[in-house]
Amino acid sequence: MLETVRTVQVRYFAAAAEAADRTEETLTVPAAADLAHLRELLAERYGARMAKILGVAAYLVDSELTRDPNSAIGAQVDVLPPFAGG
Repeated sequence: MLETVRTVQVRYFAAAAEAADRTEETLTVPAAADLAHLRELLAERYGARMAKILGVAAYLVDSELTRDPNSAIGAQVDVLPPFAGG
């Protein structure tokens, strides 16, 4: 039987942690969710400030750096906003 949902641990850093008011959480997403889907979910959950951060953030997906919204997500996604204005 095919899994229709799965869990992903999302860790937030710097401005993303402030926008989410937490440093990590575990979310349930569709099994085929990609980074774009996760970004939409987080923007809906945390609002315009988070949406802006997500638009410029880099992501570590199971320890692999990406900015590609079509990337498949793994068991862990780190949201890395630009640090020190970079």
